[in-house]
Amino acid sequence: MTDYEKALKIITEVKKAILGKDECIAKSVAAILAGGHILLTDIPGVGKTTLAVALAKAMSLTSSRVQFTPDVLPSDLLGFSIYRKETGAFEYQPGSLVCNLFLADEINRTSPKTQSALLEVMEERQITVEGVTRPMPQPFVVIATQNPFGSAGTQMLPESQLDRFMISMSLGYPNMEDELAILKGGHKQQEVEAVVNAQELLQLQKQVEQIFVHEDLYAYVGRLVERTRSHPYIELGVSPRGTICLLKMAKALAFLRQRAFVVPEDVIDMAVPVMSHRIQLSNKARINRITPESLTEEIVAKEKRPSLRGNDA
Repeated sequence: MTDYEKALKIITEVKKAILGKDECIAKSVAAILAGGHILLTDIPGVGKTTLAVALAKAMSLTSSRVQFTPDVLPSDLLGFSIYRKETGAFEYQPGSLVCNLFLADEINRTSPKTQSALLEVMEERQITVEGVTRPMPQPFVVIATQNPFGSAGTQMLPESQLDRFMISMSLGYPNMEDELAILKGGHKQQEVEAVVNAQELLQLQKQVEQIFVHEDLYAYVGRLVERTRSHPYIELGVSPRGTICLLKMAKALAFLRQRAFVVPEDVIDMAVPVMSHRIQLSNKARINRITPESLTEEIVAKEKRPSLRGNDA
């Protein structure tokens, strides 16, 4: 089985657990191949947690799940040191974060102090407890779910937290055909089989890094991001981290489409999930009920896509 086939097989396996959400599954796999984290924002019960569990199973990743509530403490995630009378020394007890795939369920229901415990590990893949820094197992992925803002017990995530998620998306309701299939037992999470292990996933991530990007596409990505920083309806545009994420996601999508190079469509298809959650709207935009997603789509539509020449792309 080629590397391309392995990546596509992961998607096929996850589809056994989640019906009718092929695009969301593909984007989730692309984000993991790009080495990023995933934020799923939606109402309860549409399959966010099921998606995360199926991804972990298909990639043979050690996983941990924490239901975020106001009483969850940073030490629950990072770990702590406990004194051992037998040895006369303190011994580190790992927290829930020490795994390959960490599922932060309903992340916007916990305290800001606990949320901040994720900032270092999401960016640097390491945790610091009592002055000692420990690297995380590789690969390391955070998949967080959050209820829509305004739901009972929720609060908005700070910009620094949002920016660390490579993509943000919603699963949404299934259509009637898929809902009937779900009712008839069409979703079979227990049948999801492992396709790759952690080491093979790391190899796939290296393959994604080597995808070729034409010079004109670098400029194209830069122009899209720059438009978010000068748009009259946007107070806070996409960060440089977001620029990097957009390019990485385009590479991953090209890989899933079995190409060794990126084309403009790869960038366009990833613009909304990468850019929209990084955009902070102005008051005028909110009054007019304009959404970050619609603004991102407008920016992409107005920016001329590059015409790439030759076999390079």
